[in-house]
Amino acid sequence: MSKIRTRFAPSPTGYLHIGSLRTALFAYLTAKSQSGQVILRIEDTDQERRVEGAVKKLVEILNWTGIEFDEGDHIGGEFGPYTQTNRLDIYERCAKKLLARGKAYRCFCSPERLTKMREDQQKRKEPPRYDRKCRDLSDEEIKKNLQAYKPFVIRQKMPKRVEVIAHDELRGDIKFNSGELEDHVLIKSSKIPTYQFASVVDDHLMEISHVVRGEEWIPSFPKNILLYKAFDWTPPKFIHMPLILNKTGGKLSKRQGDVSVEDFKAKGYLKEALINFCAHLGWHSKGDNEIFTLKELEKEFDYKKIGTSPAIFDTEKLDYLNGYYIREMEIEKLVDLCMPFLEKNLSKTTDDRRQTTEYIKKVVSIEQERLKRLDEIGELTEFFFLDKLKYDKEMLVWKKMEPSEVKPNLELIIKLLNKIPEDCWTNDSIEEGIVSYLKAKELRIGNYLWPMRVALTGRKASPGPFEVAEALGKEITLKRIKLASIK
Repeated sequence: MSKIRTRFAPSPTGYLHIGSLRTALFAYLTAKSQSGQVILRIEDTDQERRVEGAVKKLVEILNWTGIEFDEGDHIGGEFGPYTQTNRLDIYERCAKKLLARGKAYRCFCSPERLTKMREDQQKRKEPPRYDRKCRDLSDEEIKKNLQAYKPFVIRQKMPKRVEVIAHDELRGDIKFNSGELEDHVLIKSSKIPTYQFASVVDDHLMEISHVVRGEEWIPSFPKNILLYKAFDWTPPKFIHMPLILNKTGGKLSKRQGDVSVEDFKAKGYLKEALINFCAHLGWHSKGDNEIFTLKELEKEFDYKKIGTSPAIFDTEKLDYLNGYYIREMEIEKLVDLCMPFLEKNLSKTTDDRRQTTEYIKKVVSIEQERLKRLDEIGELTEFFFLDKLKYDKEMLVWKKMEPSEVKPNLELIIKLLNKIPEDCWTNDSIEEGIVSYLKAKELRIGNYLWPMRVALTGRKASPGPFEVAEALGKEITLKRIKLASIK
């Protein structure tokens, strides 16, 4: 089998889109599942949209996900440079080769003429495309324009009325009519290549065997194939991944929520969850298992199992996966990851004990089973760090119990808690000390545990009162219940 080489080729125009992470992952897995190589290439020919520092951020976030490249400007490699603006001389040589073969031509049309041409086409309700005015200029006309330093672009000379067959690994042969294709620009007047030209040249010279990209590039597919033919190059295999849609059927949009990997990381999504989630955006594993490590995906992945129907971006599924990884995580590691989200809470207490690692570990472990995202830990655990809780006294009343019952019920709880030695202050002993007494006296347990829970947390929804009491410690537990009993 010939060597497998794929590439991830983003533009440095901002943060890494979640769809781009899927592209990077599928390119990585396509290569690694076949013992191949994956390279990182920066396609920065669109200088107007380039964002300063974007490449550095891109490499950082990709490193965070665990996707490692075999080649790239940040690593090295024999096919460099891997940034397109550092390869302009290569594109120039290739463009000259096409001109010499009669597969491309210089277009000297001014921007003003092109604008008017398209306006006229729109008035006639014709598809806007170049009218090929410069396609058949004589050598004398071309020489004259060049001597006058007239600006020009280089366009691909498309064959007329020819059936173009472009093979996609997922969809099979896709047929196009070349008569519907524009003689598109390969090299701009600034000498900067267009994406369509540079990507084909780079994929060939970097010996890319499989091009993994989104379905939105299928309309450009015949142009790519014709360009390979113009050079007499063998095209790589093309894998066009399905679109990613939101739950309403529209494209992912920043206006509808987070779309960058950095956004998801900032919200406390784990890299393991994002990798698993992206892997299943269009790809289907052999069995029912949907939990894979990156190494396991390298063995399991088969690009032929990628579907062609749109993939649905379901944040509930992502939350489920993230929650799974949070529950599986060692508590020490989880505490470290939660610390940035707990800083605000830590500033709210004057109690040194509640700023210790031991206390924070107890608090985080209580919420570990309920967490879906790391950023939820701040709001969920705020009451553990407050010196004084604020809540309506009506919350202390459980269902049909009378408000007058709150005070005596809490006083009984205080009496029972006082009997528990501090060195036996655990979830189990607290529960035993209270519940066994209430059952023995045939008292309604909810009428006592509900006001106890609210007194300790100030919330209707919270962890159980016994585990909260254990974490708070005996002193703070009794203090909060006493304050509630006199509300």
